[in-house]
Amino acid sequence: MDGLPAFPVRASDAQRDRVIEELRDRVVEGRMSPVTYEQRVEQALRARSEAELQDLLRDLPPRGRLIQRVAGAVASLSSATARIESAWRTPRLPRFLLPPSQQRRVLVGRAPGCQFVLTDLTVSRFHAEIRAEEHGWTISDLGSMNGTKVNGWRLTGPAVLRPGDQVAFGDCTFVAAAP
Repeated sequence: MDGLPAFPVRASDAQRDRVIEELRDRVVEGRMSPVTYEQRVEQALRARSEAELQDLLRDLPPRGRLIQRVAGAVASLSSATARIESAWRTPRLPRFLLPPSQQRRVLVGRAPGCQFVLTDLTVSRFHAEIRAEEHGWTISDLGSMNGTKVNGWRLTGPAVLRPGDQVAFGDCTFVAAAP
């Protein structure tokens, strides 16, 4: 069998994604209008062969290395800026010092008999218990109304509590810290 295949090779989803990504990059560079981009994306999604996909890119000028580098630098800078902004807006939680190994048990709640008293109304009178074990600390909810959470997960039984974990008693959230 010599020459080209009798039937055109069917376009794969990966090829469509690459063409759409290339078109998107050209819009970002200002080499194509948003209206033309939308039309070509629709054509790419309807394309049945590789040739139809290649026709969508044929009239676009080749990308220069300088433009590729500048676009890459802008993209990495904007993602770094977004990460910094997200970290800056993250609330700084107060620390909850875990009990020293000599103190085997700490009760958390609103009652005066608790070792860690919280006055928030979402905290039950006897809300949670933290125990020092030989392998670390465990935390248990004592049937509180609003629950106890570790790293966003509501406790249904005893759980291991490590320094750096977020622990919430009702609406009061803390970061566990070693003594």
